[in-house]
Amino acid sequence: MWSQPTVIVLAAGRGSRFQGPTHKLAQPLEGGAPVLVSTLRRAVASQLPVLVVTTAALEPLARSVVASRDVVVLPAADSMPGLGMGSSIAAGVEARAHAPGWLMLPGDMPLVRPTTLVAVARALQQHPVAYAQHAGRRGHPVGFSAELFTDLVLLQGDEGARRLVARYPAQAVDVDDPGALIDLDTVEDFAAARRHQQLQAVADR
Repeated sequence: MWSQPTVIVLAAGRGSRFQGPTHKLAQPLEGGAPVLVSTLRRAVASQLPVLVVTTAALEPLARSVVASRDVVVLPAADSMPGLGMGSSIAAGVEARAHAPGWLMLPGDMPLVRPTTLVAVARALQQHPVAYAQHAGRRGHPVGFSAELFTDLVLLQGDEGARRLVARYPAQAVDVDDPGALIDLDTVEDFAAARRHQQLQAVADR
């Protein structure tokens, strides 16, 4: 059995670019399931360990897919100064401090295939940093090996992990997965994602 890194689904952001009646991660997408639920289902389908970092408002959605012990709840990003992407990454890594590595998967990327997660996870066996790449474009997830633990848990605020990707040797993992590039920030993004799903459904028949 190979050492499996933990997939950390980052779902504690404000989602402020989405102009809709509810948080974008609660919006329905494939089969009517909320975005966060769809993202988590794909993460779980990879058969890698999964942890969710989210807020109290979205916790019920997270717990509908994963066990309570696999959910880390942070205050809402707009309720406390200093919270952001970096804080979410640090909280997730600290909660799974003994994992052999971590894959960062934004909660608004429900079209990333389970096979993509596994491909990046396997690359971490030989590289400190690995990320999915489709058609020459960098996407998600982005993975970090255990040697970067200290760097990751020191992240704060909106400081993401991009600096670490630039600092350490990073391995691109080419995947035939357009979903590795599709995040849902706007109403237009949702429309594009639904079109992608329809095309994929036709291709899979």
